[in-house]
Amino acid sequence: MNTVAPAQAAGGPVIHAAPPRPSYIPPFGLRTVIGCLGMLLAVHVAGFNEHVTEIGLSDIRGAMHIGHDEGTWVIAIYEAFNIAAMAFTPWFYMTFSIYRFSIFMTAALALFSIPAPFMPDVTSLCILRAFQGLAGGCLPPVLMTVMLKYLPPQIRVFGIGGYAMSATFGPNLGLPLEAFWFEHVGWHWLYWEIIPTAALAIAMMAYGLPRDPMHFERFEKFNWLGILVGLPAICSLVIVLYQGDRLDWFRSPVITDLSFWGGAAFIVFVINEAYHPSPYFRIQYWRSRNIQASLLSLVGILAICSIMGNIPATYLEVVRGYRPIQAAPVSLVVALPQLIMLPLIAAICNRRRVDCRFVLAGGMLCLAAAAWLGTWLTVDWVRDNFYLIQILQVFGQPMTVIPTLMLATMAMGPADGPFISGMVNMLKGLANAVAFALFGALTRRREQYHSTMLLDHHGTHQLALQGMGDPINGQLAATSPDSMHVARNTLQVFHTYVHEQALVLALNDIYYILIWVCLGYAVMNLVLPHRVYPPQAPSPDTPAR
Repeated sequence: MNTVAPAQAAGGPVIHAAPPRPSYIPPFGLRTVIGCLGMLLAVHVAGFNEHVTEIGLSDIRGAMHIGHDEGTWVIAIYEAFNIAAMAFTPWFYMTFSIYRFSIFMTAALALFSIPAPFMPDVTSLCILRAFQGLAGGCLPPVLMTVMLKYLPPQIRVFGIGGYAMSATFGPNLGLPLEAFWFEHVGWHWLYWEIIPTAALAIAMMAYGLPRDPMHFERFEKFNWLGILVGLPAICSLVIVLYQGDRLDWFRSPVITDLSFWGGAAFIVFVINEAYHPSPYFRIQYWRSRNIQASLLSLVGILAICSIMGNIPATYLEVVRGYRPIQAAPVSLVVALPQLIMLPLIAAICNRRRVDCRFVLAGGMLCLAAAAWLGTWLTVDWVRDNFYLIQILQVFGQPMTVIPTLMLATMAMGPADGPFISGMVNMLKGLANAVAFALFGALTRRREQYHSTMLLDHHGTHQLALQGMGDPINGQLAATSPDSMHVARNTLQVFHTYVHEQALVLALNDIYYILIWVCLGYAVMNLVLPHRVYPPQAPSPDTPAR
């Protein structure tokens, strides 16, 4: 029951005190900070488990004697269950309590990694990674709720900045970690690296997170149809994105069947969520212009950041022959400054005079400038040539992610948090799948196009070029007395040059596309969403409305 201030007795306006906090939430202090940091660490543990094993897949395949095609399924299965878990997590942590649910899932994630290097075949490894993906996908939605629920309003934007670390800091740290564990410790630790940090995260959460109660009565309205239809639907669509380009999309019966049945099941899932009394997330939120802009921007921005991280790694690996440990500094240039940039951008966006939409547009311009610099890529580039592009991303990534999350969450009430959390995190995970599919499809198709054009150009002008001699054959002629052997080697070297040039031109095309996508998102976020303000601490002197 609200209390009435003494001003009523004096004939003044009726003043209502702020509603009391739930009894299980202690006053904000060091203990709560430790719990929130433990939750943040747990999410990074899940992210490292995802990105390190994905980047180190070739090393893992070699150590476990797994073929290329089978190895792609290990990644696809993990990502499918990881993303699907994000959609349903809010219902479960509201039922079992944030405290117990977070500790259990973090422990399960770590325990599943212990037997991973000893799996006897690909099938058993995929099953194990599916359960690990479910556990890892349950943690990011909890982090968003913890930051919005347990932090005071005046620093809640910094909590959003902490959550944004899982989208900017963690992915860029995956390559250096993979290089360190494989080169200096051993390939087993590509799986086991999360065990010590998971134990630390569990200890911090056990100490600092409030002991919220469990609500088993929620099972009386459990959305059975939603989870039975939604889980396979989301998994099917994610597998389509990860396997589509390798299997040549709809020329494959597997991709065709997964797309048709997964799409049909997803439609049933969305209709069920719109009318069920206990949905996993509310479809009605899409009526809000802010939700439309922020969720569409979130998918696009994270996909752009992922693609811009893949381009240097692909170029350095394929064209220059770099190992992950040699390419690691390129990722560290983006990852480490985030520890400073994220709190800085959060502090800027936490000022009521600052419109976060303009910060977002400025960040998109930084990413567009980075993409424009990338269009100068040639086969002569080395690692150092990417540093300026990466520095622009140091500013662009936090300037886009934090305002986007503000637009998605600041217009919501406390009761809306779990519903928007599941939707935001599912789309956040889906952005990585979209980036993987787009990058693979664009690279392959544009590389094939440029390779065809280069070979056609060479064939058309072959007679005209004969007067310039054959430098490749001239250099290889002294390596063997067998002219046929020299001719084969000459042809092989020639096709290697064509492949490198075609790949570079394909990556240039992707950079050009990213420029226009970034500019489009900048304009959209200046026009579509309404302005939101950072939250402020409730004042007992504020009249009730």
